[in-house]
Amino acid sequence: MGKGKLIWRELTHHLPFSILSVVLGLILVGILTFITEIVGTEDASVHFEELFHIFHPAHILFSAIATTAMFWQKEKKFFKAIVIGIIGSIGICGISDIFIPYLAGYLLGAHMHLHVCIIEHPQLILPFLTLGVIVGFLAPGTLERSDGVIFSHTFHVVISAAASIMYLVSFGVTDWAHRVGAVLIYMVLAVVVPCCTSDIIFPLACTGKVQCMHIHKEKSHK
Repeated sequence: MGKGKLIWRELTHHLPFSILSVVLGLILVGILTFITEIVGTEDASVHFEELFHIFHPAHILFSAIATTAMFWQKEKKFFKAIVIGIIGSIGICGISDIFIPYLAGYLLGAHMHLHVCIIEHPQLILPFLTLGVIVGFLAPGTLERSDGVIFSHTFHVVISAAASIMYLVSFGVTDWAHRVGAVLIYMVLAVVVPCCTSDIIFPLACTGKVQCMHIHKEKSHK
């Protein structure tokens, strides 16, 4: 199987779980928003910023696991797998959780504040990144099999969706629930495209063509 066909097969397998996960992320943040309104918190954005600093590192951990595992499953190059895991998680998670929500906030008419955690709070990010890459080496054949997709990729996208929405709420968009339709579209773009890129397209695109064909032949004989 060619690399393009392999990537397309993986994308179509993961996409339904990804969209469902975005909706679950919206529900999660919606419940948290409702709780803060009941409690009567004057500045709920402060609490959502604290939650963002939990969900964003957690997203990086799951992204590092999925990216490293996907690459390591296809190609056994240790140092290359580490680089792929780092770039695929730090870089693409930053696009998903920060830069696209930042742009979405401006499109929704809010004055957004750009907050890049890996620069401002590296001590929060690096432990999650390191652990994620390490677990990624142990995960191939388990988390990335079809019976492990719900645990790995879907949970990853739920965390990503929650982190992206929390960024919106924390750094500019406080009334997102009244524009949930637009938020849904932006979050699907912010989450599905980067997460599928991180988990599937990027690591598979970085593998050798020979390895991709070899893996497919092995699966076809099972």
